[in-house]
Amino acid sequence: MRPLQISADTAQKLAESLNVPLEQIMHMPQHILLAKLAQLENEKSEKE
Repeated sequence: MRPLQISADTAQKLAESLNVPLEQIMHMPQHILLAKLAQLENEKSEKE
């Protein structure tokens, strides 16, 4: 499996928002990352 094709800035922002290390973001499978982003978005919309 190859690393995600995202920029360093994007990876840093994702690591901050998901509270995981930067290395873990870069080696996370894409479908898991998308699921975590969807979960984060749902939590954000529920707060509003």
